[in-house]
Amino acid sequence: MSEGDTARVAARPVLVVGATGDLGGRVVGELLSRGHAVRALVRPGTDAGRLEGRGVEVVRGDMLLPPTLDPAMRGVSAVITSAIGYSRRRKGDSLRTDFEGNRNLVDAAKRQGVPRFVLLSILQCQLAPKVPHFWAKKEAEDYLERQGVPFVALRPGAFLGGGSGGYLARGLRRGKLLRMTPPGVRITFIHPDEVARALARAVDASVPLGQRIDLGSDRALSTEELAELLTRVLGRPIRPGGLGMIRGMRLLGRILPSVRDLSAMFEFFATGRYVADTARQAELFGPVPRVEEEAERLGRETGLL
Repeated sequence: MSEGDTARVAARPVLVVGATGDLGGRVVGELLSRGHAVRALVRPGTDAGRLEGRGVEVVRGDMLLPPTLDPAMRGVSAVITSAIGYSRRRKGDSLRTDFEGNRNLVDAAKRQGVPRFVLLSILQCQLAPKVPHFWAKKEAEDYLERQGVPFVALRPGAFLGGGSGGYLARGLRRGKLLRMTPPGVRITFIHPDEVARALARAVDASVPLGQRIDLGSDRALSTEELAELLTRVLGRPIRPGGLGMIRGMRLLGRILPSVRDLSAMFEFFATGRYVADTARQAELFGPVPRVEEEAERLGRETGLL
């Protein structure tokens, strides 16, 4: 690509899918701070006033309605999608968004010749066929590759803050940390601000295409180690929760479809394989944050510091 072509691509907007969500909103902020024009795909009926107030171009559409996607994709320099359905944030959300919706986005990007597709994936998704929302990300990565759409897939670990921060804070105020792993099993944590920063930077030509990049903090922690770290950072005693929740989740997952995905995720965490290799992250996005820094962010944004 010539310098002139690069400049023309940079002048086009970046489309953000999922911009009304917690992480998507952070991505929009990062892009705006870096001087990008931003376009957002927003479902009909969803309030987009906050985005419009920030100067974001809003295009109405739905990942499950393919004809609505081409107008949003037309003329963009890149697409970033952080949209998910498995969290059921809005009535009617489901895993269809994560499977079918992502395929529809990829197809639209191919039709419109989008030069760069940045996918929010999940750490070690390729190892977790029994966790539906993890596997949906693996399938989306593979579909991008099969369709020949130029892509970058970022695979963060467990969020220590953001949308999950409020839920964690309720327990932390009582001096208790939600147990996510059996004793001694470590997993990777990261604050969503770091994820948003990496997603926004991944639209740049300096980040090579065809990459699947782990994102995390400097080291993985067990629940016990995270409780000790939060005790030091927050200046209050934090104790890890008992195993009852994990056991209860496993039992509920057998009888309640709505809990099955979450139960399978906790079972995968227990394998000890949910750990990031952050070498490529450091090469492309700069120093990997220390988990103490991520815990401090959690404390500040939840009012615990």
